[in-house]
Amino acid sequence: MATLMIPLDSDLMRSFLAVADTGSVTAAADRVGRTQSAVSMQIRRLEDSLGQPLFHRLPRGVALTARGAQLMPYARRVTSLLDEAAAALREKPLAGPVRIGIPDEYAETVLPRALAAFSERHPAVDVMVRVDFSAPQVAALMADKLDLAVVYDCSDITGDEVLCVDPTVWVTSISHAQHLQKPVPVGLYFGSDWCRDFAVRSLEQQSIPWRMGFECDTSGSLRIAARAGLAIAPLSRSTIPAGCRELTEADGFAVVDRARVLLRRNPGGTSPAIEGLADMLREAFRPLAQAAA
Repeated sequence: MATLMIPLDSDLMRSFLAVADTGSVTAAADRVGRTQSAVSMQIRRLEDSLGQPLFHRLPRGVALTARGAQLMPYARRVTSLLDEAAAALREKPLAGPVRIGIPDEYAETVLPRALAAFSERHPAVDVMVRVDFSAPQVAALMADKLDLAVVYDCSDITGDEVLCVDPTVWVTSISHAQHLQKPVPVGLYFGSDWCRDFAVRSLEQQSIPWRMGFECDTSGSLRIAARAGLAIAPLSRSTIPAGCRELTEADGFAVVDRARVLLRRNPGGTSPAIEGLADMLREAFRPLAQAAA
């Protein structure tokens, strides 16, 4: 037996969401720019097409029925997808090469989906990604090998665009609790000035006895070490892996740094494709910025 497919008009979905969000047909009519009677008629049409009521009519306003509540996430998804499609089609197509540098910390977390979405939305843009530490990224910008770079900065110098503040903290495995060892096994980068000036100094300032427990050259390896219980590790707060937790003052550990995540640019110029990718980076880091606010 064939399944009856019920068409759900996007205008009906928008009116439905407006009524659900405001709890009032009158307020919904103001939001969508229609008359109250037109919105009421749309809701009746939607309910008739589904064969069941979506709202309880109350003396003052309306409230969702169980079926109305079930429809809500689908209605939001449909209208959001339509808005996204309309925005994409209104945009002027971008084209050309863009070279971007990102820290290893965000190569697995913040940026993969955002970069993939940008490439899908602008297929004529050739994106080249370089994963490296901040100092080499800045040098690559100055040498005209990159157009944009996301870098860490622990100074108070202003001028570059701040995407967010993502402090570095000490991280330990919840199940292994290596921070309780004496001396504490610590994971660090090979020959890193930052580790010497910030990570090691933070341990010394707290008078925490430590030993080298793990050495590597990527934050991904540090996350593995922390998760496996090989050592505690200095990691950006937003990248703490599952099964691990931040060591706080209550544990006797201080924040390692309060690094700003900056967006730096090639001084040689820009292009619409570069600016489009810069907008994507701002959007990708917005949740981190909001969490830190």
